[in-house]
Amino acid sequence: MMQDWTAWAIETAKRRGATYSDARVMDIRQREIGTKNGEVGTLVESETLGIGIRVIAGGAWGFASTDRLTREGIQACAAEAVAIAKASALAKRADVALAPEKPHVDTWQNPFLKDPFRIPVERQIAVLLAADKEMMRVKGVTLAEGSMSFKRIDQLFVSSIGSVIHQVKMHSGAGIVATSFAGTEIQKRSYPTSFGGQHALQGYELVEGLNLVGNAQRTAEEAVALHSAAQCPEGSKTIILGGSQLGLQIHESIGHPVELDRVLGQEANFAGMSFLTIEKLRKLKYGSDIVNVVADARLEHGPGLGTFAYDDEGVPAQCTPIITDGLFTGYLSNRELASAIGETRSGGTMRTESWNRLPMIRMTNISINPGTWNYDDLIADTDDAILMETNRSWSIDDRRYHFQFSTEIGWEIKGGKLGRMIKNPSYSGITTEFWNSCDAICSRDHWTLWGTPNCGKGQPMQTMGTGHGASPARFRNIKVGVAFAK
Repeated sequence: MMQDWTAWAIETAKRRGATYSDARVMDIRQREIGTKNGEVGTLVESETLGIGIRVIAGGAWGFASTDRLTREGIQACAAEAVAIAKASALAKRADVALAPEKPHVDTWQNPFLKDPFRIPVERQIAVLLAADKEMMRVKGVTLAEGSMSFKRIDQLFVSSIGSVIHQVKMHSGAGIVATSFAGTEIQKRSYPTSFGGQHALQGYELVEGLNLVGNAQRTAEEAVALHSAAQCPEGSKTIILGGSQLGLQIHESIGHPVELDRVLGQEANFAGMSFLTIEKLRKLKYGSDIVNVVADARLEHGPGLGTFAYDDEGVPAQCTPIITDGLFTGYLSNRELASAIGETRSGGTMRTESWNRLPMIRMTNISINPGTWNYDDLIADTDDAILMETNRSWSIDDRRYHFQFSTEIGWEIKGGKLGRMIKNPSYSGITTEFWNSCDAICSRDHWTLWGTPNCGKGQPMQTMGTGHGASPARFRNIKVGVAFAK
């Protein structure tokens, strides 16, 4: 049936005068579960099915979507897309020109072991409630919270150049949070990371591997202990960032600024534009010589939220070097904008949240390649520093250049040994100065492909999942201070 729907769309668009068209049917099923202090707070199951039709007519784009999946409904939708394109052509600056792409006929599904939608929801709730209970056993815990999130995307992409691509993607995620109130101070600890925990292109086996219940007591104890910890010292210090925090640093200060639509001023909503103007390509020293960052959507990179076989305009997944030995070497691009940076092919980064939204340039898996350091050796090699783990908040300007981050917890490092716990740690800097201060990155043994499920962009805003592979890394002469002080 999906193929009939796309055929009606493509045929109608051509008949109405479109020189290019594609149709994308998406069937999206989601389940969200949340618990708080031993009770279920969120339990939502939803499904949405529809078609989005994108066309070029008169040298301009048009887009329309519908969930009225009859022949008449789809033909009307395609006609509307063409009409919008022809109206847009009246104000165009130049004709849309797409980088060439071969037609692809393929079927792909990410590997997973256990379909989370076949696991009884009662069993999933029971795991979260058990973790809540373990956290609430710890004296001083005010809030114990847990969450699970699952999404299955079944989509068919068909284009007028002859591509027919069927993909099925399964996302899973879970995490827990313990929060402790004491007077006017609030401290929290999250596991395995903040803002919903870890998310990946996997099945329920991801949740089982996290062992939420087994990590609940330690998480809660750390939240309570933070109240009596020392405040983070202020000044210029060496810092070591844990992997999940480094992943968010990559997201904000590398991932967003390399989105080519931001760079060229086509997109500025929900995070602004970018300092990485195109004359900086292959000229800017973005980081130190050991910093190597890639945008990699291929499955061999890992089961990230930015992993797929083809993007949402039918371009195969690729690995693009973003920073090579510290030099800025690549952008996230699409078929329309590739020529602006001298490329003859799209980088394959067009993605969309749903059938009723236009694809945009989005992050895939933006990862820093592992270095050579063993984690224990890195600590032992560091005389005076602060180890910071698990993001608590962040702020960055609309050109992605000046930033400040705070983390949930820190530890002093003195004489090559982990010392006392530190609370309310924060650090700030300028993007290129920060990445040029990196002098050590841990090895593949300590590297994790973290999932960020809540990246917002566009208007109407689209929320997408991205991946960020990272291992702990050291940075010199970073401004540190106190966040959330009383």
